[in-house]
Amino acid sequence: MDFSLSADHRMAQKMVRDFAQKEVAPVIKEFDRKQEPIPWVYRRMGELGLLGICLPEKYGGQGMDYISLGLACEELEAVDTHLRVAMSVHTGLCALTLLQWGSEEQKQRLLVPLARGEKIGCGAFTEPGMGSDVAAMQTSAKREGDSYLLNGEKMWISLAANADFALVTARSDSKAAKPAEALSSFLVDLSSPGVTRGALHGKLGVRAGVTGWLKFDNVRVPLENRIGAEGEGFKITMSGFDHGRYTVASGATGIIRACRDASVAYAQNREAFGKPIAEYQLIQQKIAQMAQDYEIARLLYLRVGWMKNEGLRPTLETSYAKKFASEASFHAASEAIQIHGAYGYSNEYDVERHLRNARGAMIYEGSSEIQTLIQAGYALGQRQNKALRCELPPYQG
Repeated sequence: MDFSLSADHRMAQKMVRDFAQKEVAPVIKEFDRKQEPIPWVYRRMGELGLLGICLPEKYGGQGMDYISLGLACEELEAVDTHLRVAMSVHTGLCALTLLQWGSEEQKQRLLVPLARGEKIGCGAFTEPGMGSDVAAMQTSAKREGDSYLLNGEKMWISLAANADFALVTARSDSKAAKPAEALSSFLVDLSSPGVTRGALHGKLGVRAGVTGWLKFDNVRVPLENRIGAEGEGFKITMSGFDHGRYTVASGATGIIRACRDASVAYAQNREAFGKPIAEYQLIQQKIAQMAQDYEIARLLYLRVGWMKNEGLRPTLETSYAKKFASEASFHAASEAIQIHGAYGYSNEYDVERHLRNARGAMIYEGSSEIQTLIQAGYALGQRQNKALRCELPPYQG
């Protein structure tokens, strides 16, 4: 068992860290305060190859492995969550799902521009009246000859205002025996007639990231843009969540690290009662917990990356990683504010923003409660990794 990173891993890690720390960190407070996206950030991520970091070279990607994706997400979210969100929805939910389920023709036509960052993708699953209950979605896709008519609304969609494509799950069979068997998946061109969209404002966190809604009014989707077979939409969506949750887990690990580092620096320089507060045991206890949680979270997500590299399905392991890291990141940010005192309660220090950003990870892409049910289901023998029609291809590097 080898826990060391390869030279390629370290190279990718450094490249992403340099981008996030040197190009984004100096301006992130301004855009977080204005609650506006950084105009150039997604284009720049595409230029650097980040949006296709783990996609095969033959489809326009960088050809790196799934551990590299996790390392990238950790470095991005150590600066700000909105950077990792782009990786979650563009690379995880959209591109990796297309890699797993798309036909060769679809990969050449649709995946290549996504892998190169020439087009931006998102995942459109959540609806106004539906959160964790995926099978209950009401957006409909009615077959008409060689196309489908899409009608419905999606809510809380990251990159909704920026994306060129959306991976959409919709109800294509109103007579299916089970709700989950009624769903199909489509890659929808968001420039199509009948698509309207807008942005949501007033979020607690991820304020530099674009979150919005999509509405489909008789949007015609060609048959060749259906992903997988009709009725496979539920399986496709859940496999997409495996990819997305991996990026959430690795990204949240970055917040833990950032809070640990910020707390160490502050505690070593802030004095109280005649000595640095780093010398007080209660401060040491908080920092030790952050250090411990970082190591645990990192090992959990690296195991998931290794499983993906081997072509294994890590649904349970991803759930462990996502729940632990998201909850630990919120706790780390809260304790970091406590260490910083009144300064931590202001936006003068990054830990205030990390606390707001960390809270969302316990909700989106499967809440902590859903992760608990998944884990209990496996422990009780009520769930198992049933073979899907196809798995992500193992890393071939």
